[in-house]
Amino acid sequence: MTTLFGKRVLLRPLEAADFPKWQEVRRRNVEWLTKWEPARMPGAPDVVEDAQAYRARCSARQRDRQLGTGYGFGVFVDGNFAGEVNLNSVQRGPFQSCYIGYWIDEAQAGHGYIPESVVVVCRYAFEQLHLHRVQAAIVPRNTASRRVVEKLKVREEGLAERYLEINGTWEDHIRYAITSEEWAERSDELVGEWIGF
Repeated sequence: MTTLFGKRVLLRPLEAADFPKWQEVRRRNVEWLTKWEPARMPGAPDVVEDAQAYRARCSARQRDRQLGTGYGFGVFVDGNFAGEVNLNSVQRGPFQSCYIGYWIDEAQAGHGYIPESVVVVCRYAFEQLHLHRVQAAIVPRNTASRRVVEKLKVREEGLAERYLEINGTWEDHIRYAITSEEWAERSDELVGEWIGF
C-alpha cells in the first residue's frame, strides 16, 4: 500500500475497516460537501449508508491503482480520518495527465491540511508517477476549494462553461493546472513551505 507523508498529514488508500470513521465524517458534513459533488445516480446505493457499497468503492479505487488510472488517498491528521485527496482520470500516452480532487471535514478546514496534502500528492504525481500535468476544476462559488489552489499559486487556465454536472446542475468550473516544468521550478518552495523535508 502506498503511504505518503507530509509535515502533519498521512495519506493512504482507504480500506473497508475505515468505513465507520469515514461514515461519521461524511454524515456530519453532508451540507458542507454534497453541494459540490455529483448527485447519486437513481437506484445506486448510498455509499455513506451502505457498508457494502463503501467496500465496493474501496475495491474500485484499488483496481484503479493497479491499472494506473487513479490514486485515491484518505487524509489522516493525528491518526484520525479528515478527508480525501484523489488523482483521477490518469491518462498516459501523449497526455500524461490527471485531475486532482479533494475534500476535508469542515471541523478540520482552515488549518492548511488540504494544501499540504495537495503538495504531497503532486510530488507523488510528478516524481513517482512521472505525469506531466495535474489539473483541477472548481465551481467558481466554491471559495474554500479555490482557496487551496490560490494558496499554492497554481496557475488558473480559465472558465469551462457547463463543465460537470454537480448536484443535478451543469456547473461552470474554473480550471487550474500545474505541469512538471512548473513543479521542477517550484518544488523546493512548495515542499519547503508545506512539507518541510
